[in-house]
Formats: sequence, C-alpha cells, structure tokens
Amino acid sequence: MLKVALPIRFGVAITAGLIAYFLVLALFGLHTNPIFSLFNGVITGFGIYESIKYYKLSKGKEFEYGDGFSVGIVTGFVSTILFTAFFALYAGNINPDYLDVMIGRWESTYDTSLGSVVFVVAIMGFATSAVLTLSFMQLFKQSWNTTKRVK
Repeated sequence: MLKVALPIRFGVAITAGLIAYFLVLALFGLHTNPIFSLFNGVITGFGIYESIKYYKLSKGKEFEYGDGFSVGIVTGFVSTILFTAFFALYAGNINPDYLDVMIGRWESTYDTSLGSVVFVVAIMGFATSAVLTLSFMQLFKQSWNTTKRVK
C-alpha cells in the first residue's frame, strides 16, 4: 500500500508547489518568460527526493533499487499529469491570451497551438522526472564497494 499511496501523496504535493510557483510568477507577470520554468525542476526534484527518502526509511534493509525507482518515477509522473492538466486549463480557459504573449516571437514563423504546448509541457515533466529519479537513486542505492582490501 505504501508503494502506491506514497507517490500519489508526494505527486499531489509537488503539483501544489508547481501551481503555487506558477501563480506567484503570474502575479508579477513573469509567467510568460520560459526561463523561470527551470525552477520547476528544483521543486520536482525536491519532491521526488523526499518521496524516495521516505520510502527508503520505511523499508529499511528491505529497500531495493527497483522499488525506489518506481516510487520516484510514479511520483514525478503523477505530478506531471496533474500540472499539465492545470496548465492546459490555465492556458485554454483561465487566460486564453497566455500563449500569444508567451510565444509571440515565434508566432510568425511557427504555427503553435495549445495542444502542442501542452504536449511539450508534459514531455518536459516526464523527462525531468526520469532524469531526476535516475540521479537520486544513485544516492539511495546500496553500495557494492567492499571495505576490505584483498592483497
């Protein structure tokens, strides 16, 4: 049960952090600058790290790499799906002019629709989740280094 409920709980917490960060940026009019989305990786990374750490603490010696990896991936994917749904709702209904302002420079060259931007947001979230999970699992996996030297 822990392996299922934990990623959902942390995924929802990550999503809340991402939405709060996005709305704070929107409050100051900075949400149209894509450079600020780099901090999304920090928020997502913190949540995935804490999710794997909590799972490892609860499992103790029975912690396995595959289980920790699946907890991290599911946590990231849950948050990505939820945030992508929020982003689609925001860009499509709450602020329909958002995409025109955000990608106004490319509008003359490329025909960019809401669907393609939402797809890119989802792919970025999935890729970020996979890379961060693989990175964090290097910290949490058991070491195979031996303490004795063979002479």
